[in-house]
Amino acid sequence: MPEKADIFARLRQEMLSLQGFPAPALPGIDALGLGRINAAFPNGVFPRAALHEFVCGSPEGAAASGAFISGIMAALMRQRGAALWIGQRQRIYPPALRTYGIRPEQVLFLYVQKEKEAVWALEEALRCSALSAVVGELRGLDFMASRRLQLAIEGSGVPCFVLRPNTQSGATAAVTRWEVQPLQSDTGDGLPGLGHPRWQVRLLKVRNGRPGSWNVEWKGGRFRTLEEETYVQAQTKTG
Repeated sequence: MPEKADIFARLRQEMLSLQGFPAPALPGIDALGLGRINAAFPNGVFPRAALHEFVCGSPEGAAASGAFISGIMAALMRQRGAALWIGQRQRIYPPALRTYGIRPEQVLFLYVQKEKEAVWALEEALRCSALSAVVGELRGLDFMASRRLQLAIEGSGVPCFVLRPNTQSGATAAVTRWEVQPLQSDTGDGLPGLGHPRWQVRLLKVRNGRPGSWNVEWKGGRFRTLEEETYVQAQTKTG
């Protein structure tokens, strides 16, 4: 007879799978390159088939959130084709996506006039399993609308990233809620200039997981936590 602990572990895993947190097919493989951030998620894996909410209290925060999302999308798009970005006006400079390994022609941009049109377009797009990801810029998102988006995601497996330009966020069905702020870059040689993009990434909420905060840099086509970078430098000096 299986032990009680084994039964509870199996039931917990089944519940997590229903909520968008399947067990990793290959344990230890970091497909999205999120490094230490993965420890915040159940099973140590970023929930792909999920609604991810990014709250942005300033234009700088919105730009930092878009950049961080682009890094995640780059890994997703290596496995599937195009992504869709929906908003009411152009905020992204497409050639800049090359910084994160995305060709501009891989992203379809859809601009609508009204907020309700953006929500409708998001829900319809999320039913298309050929997309690798969908990004939406919304001023507001109520629980019922977010629940419809999450149900569409569960049907197609396509992740959705919603940027909201305010921090007064009510309850939504989003699996995660993030806040990303820009940090001063470092050229690495002590000289003035622009270095690799850096952000403070705060995971404010994650279902069945552990919220946290990390200072993250985009370098060499992947995410690096600054704590990881400090550890590598220390190992180099003592090795």
